[in-house]
Amino acid sequence: MNWDSLPLLIILALSIIGNNHTVAVAALVLLLIPRIGLETYLPFIDRHGINIGIVILTIAVLSPVAQGQIAMNDMLAIFKSPVGLLAVVIGIFLAWVAGQGVIYMKESPETVSALIVGTVIGVCFFRGLPVGPLIAGGLVALIVNVLGLFKR
Repeated sequence: MNWDSLPLLIILALSIIGNNHTVAVAALVLLLIPRIGLETYLPFIDRHGINIGIVILTIAVLSPVAQGQIAMNDMLAIFKSPVGLLAVVIGIFLAWVAGQGVIYMKESPETVSALIVGTVIGVCFFRGLPVGPLIAGGLVALIVNVLGLFKR
């Protein structure tokens, strides 16, 4: 094992300590891929992994609709309420922020490790959930751009 694996090993250890199974599995898979001779797939994962993950996440979010657990009347009614309108506005904003996160993380991939460590700490010590690295990356990008710390 070389020193290039150290960040993934640290992330794996922190995710196990923090009981963050999603990050632990991801780090373990990425550590194993080169060791079982599949390193040629890493560029594919790098290029398409986020999109594949978003598709899977979207399928999971939409599955109650597909199962008929949410009635059409309920879906229409929520758009007439202040909570529904607020959800639409926040959804639009966070989708935009997540898009900024993708751009920022591609331009500054070293930031991804810090985002993951922050997520694991949030799960371990603040009873958080391991979701939203793209949004976290987007918020970092917004703050960094507002403070002028990063030039595109």
